[in-house]
Amino acid sequence: MAKAPKISASGEPSGLIVHIGGLLPSLSPAEQRVARLVVADPAEAARRTITDLATAAETSEATVIRFCRSVGVDGYPQLRIRLAAEAARRIEPSDGRIAGGDIPPGADLARIIATIGFNDARAVEQTAEQLDPAVCEQVVEAIVGAGRIVIFGVGASGFVALDLQQKLHRIGRAAFCFPDVHTALTSAALLARGDVAVGVSHTGATSDVIEVLAQAGSRAATTVALTNFPRSPLATLADHVLTTAARETTYRSGAMASRIAQLTVVDCLYVGVAARNRPRARKALEAGAEAVRSRRVESGRRRA
Repeated sequence: MAKAPKISASGEPSGLIVHIGGLLPSLSPAEQRVARLVVADPAEAARRTITDLATAAETSEATVIRFCRSVGVDGYPQLRIRLAAEAARRIEPSDGRIAGGDIPPGADLARIIATIGFNDARAVEQTAEQLDPAVCEQVVEAIVGAGRIVIFGVGASGFVALDLQQKLHRIGRAAFCFPDVHTALTSAALLARGDVAVGVSHTGATSDVIEVLAQAGSRAATTVALTNFPRSPLATLADHVLTTAARETTYRSGAMASRIAQLTVVDCLYVGVAARNRPRARKALEAGAEAVRSRRVESGRRRA
């Protein structure tokens, strides 16, 4: 059974819709139809009887019950209660043109800017809301104690991997990020117990990233997956899984939505590692700033 969503101090579910969205690829086709209805309009789903929801999803009541269990909810009554609570606390855009979060054909630039701004902000908020502090703590501990840190991603996730490498490098951590799978695999094969390998993949299904993390795991290194889907192949083989909450809409493929959410997690890890040894981190950052000081134009300089 899937891990249930975290419960807030008020007793309400934290990120149930995000949780269901993350599990979507791992559900059966019939359960996916139920999930899409629930995610699209949680308030409407909460008002439906189990028969109504099953009919709308073109499936059976038994499938709806299986869906509940698959997402970590005891039964349909409990699902309706949680969906109602989620709908009540859901933040909707103040600009009515953004409803649904999609960018329709013919949208003017003002609508495009408003929609992207709202969805990016929501991706950051939802990622932070569902990110497990205990898992983050374990990953930070592993990075702090690591002799070597290898980070790998492909495409847009590759830029995120490079960002984490640069941040860790700036505070004196021996982190490496490689541009191609051959060098990444070679480096992963040289890892040992106590080292750390981080695989970044929005889908968690990118074969190159999976192979690198598997190679690192075979060398007894600590493996970390950063993905949007907690039941993905990458997540399955990792020691620690950090999840994002990126919702993709028109024109917003993983190259956009996932990157914003992934960078949120990267910043959390970076600050967490830096906070473990503030004097060392501060000294490293000051040394780096001093090294490039001469490469910057003085702020007081004016054009003739």
